[in-house]
Amino acid sequence: MKKTLKLKTLALSLAIAGAASVAMVPAVAQAGVSANAGLVSTYVFRGALQTTTEKPTASAGLDYEHDSGFYIGTWGSSLEDSSSLEYDLYGGWGGEFSGVSVGLGATGYYYTDSNADTYEEFNASLGYGPISIAYDNGTTGVKGGSDTWYTHKAISGTYAGFTGTYGVNEAEADKNMPYLQLDYGFEVAKGFDGTVSYIKAMDDDSTVDDKDYLILGVTKSFDIM
Repeated sequence: MKKTLKLKTLALSLAIAGAASVAMVPAVAQAGVSANAGLVSTYVFRGALQTTTEKPTASAGLDYEHDSGFYIGTWGSSLEDSSSLEYDLYGGWGGEFSGVSVGLGATGYYYTDSNADTYEEFNASLGYGPISIAYDNGTTGVKGGSDTWYTHKAISGTYAGFTGTYGVNEAEADKNMPYLQLDYGFEVAKGFDGTVSYIKAMDDDSTVDDKDYLILGVTKSFDIM
């Protein structure tokens, strides 16, 4: 799969739909290991479709969080077929100072398809009340080829279960690609969380039509220890 500026978030509530763009990772009250599994009607990330066609994908993840705020984890998703998979590795720290949430980390995005690009990036986020901002800076490349840089910047606000996001993707070899996103999270049943997401992907090239997505997702999380 050819992947251009299509990277994965770390926050579980956003990973449900593979759609929201800001991952605020707060310090947890107690160390623990958790797992998650999910299903989404279309896999879109940072305004970009992650599969060659709009199709459902399944995902699963495993996370360890320390009471100091440090975390590590892995997350994987199906893609075109059963033999094509994405797997992400990430780690970092999140905490809060005087009501301001701070997150610092690093993420790698890899694929079982040896011809797919790989992505490795630094992640930073700040949040205060219902508003949060994110900045991601990384490089992408294929084996044996030269790396190119990219950035992702986003601002999000939450209210009454809704999250609105405006983000911009920029790459060395591409034009700016902004997007707008609205997510609504709710409980489907005990232990199961649902998400409805509307995403409008835009392009600086006036000859390219904007793309709209309506995505449904459900996830289940498990406390292991």
